[in-house]
Amino acid sequence: MSEYNKKALLAIAFLAGYPLTLPAADHFTAPPLTPLAEDGIHDPTNEAILTLQDPKRSMADFPKDRRGEVNWVEALNLGVIQPRKTNTGKAEDGDVMPELALDIIMNTTGEMPHVRFPHLAHTRWLACSNCHPDIFKAEDNGNPINMTKILRGEFCGRCHDKVSFSLWICERCHSVPHKNSPPAWWDTKK
Repeated sequence: MSEYNKKALLAIAFLAGYPLTLPAADHFTAPPLTPLAEDGIHDPTNEAILTLQDPKRSMADFPKDRRGEVNWVEALNLGVIQPRKTNTGKAEDGDVMPELALDIIMNTTGEMPHVRFPHLAHTRWLACSNCHPDIFKAEDNGNPINMTKILRGEFCGRCHDKVSFSLWICERCHSVPHKNSPPAWWDTKK
């Protein structure tokens, strides 16, 4: 990791109120999946837990990102998962969720590459009402998004680093280079 990116991560951590230490190299790998009976969410005494699939086993063959976490967009693209478009999966049983192929470029990113927000990756399995209007206002420049707010669980942070990919895979969002952005430090092929 470049010195610039170490400083950027420390600045983000400081602004978000995190301790001022850079995670060890192994922090950039996915944490192990916790068994359902031990995750603090599911009731291990309820017999219904036996009907649930163990995530480690059920997602073992899913495509992974560079941290080893499930790459959900790739899983969609490969047809590994096929989300329903209605509650039942049948068009006649309700409003079909529309897919929206609209990218939004956020360019107030300083020296980091600009952020590309791909609506399509989200609307292939989420209804518009999952995000609008409670999390995001659907208007130009209506959302004062920054990394501090995201790390505190606002805006993108409502899902990312929880049910969606980690916030420590910067290049998944910061994917549009510009003249002031540094080289792609995550690209180990160069």
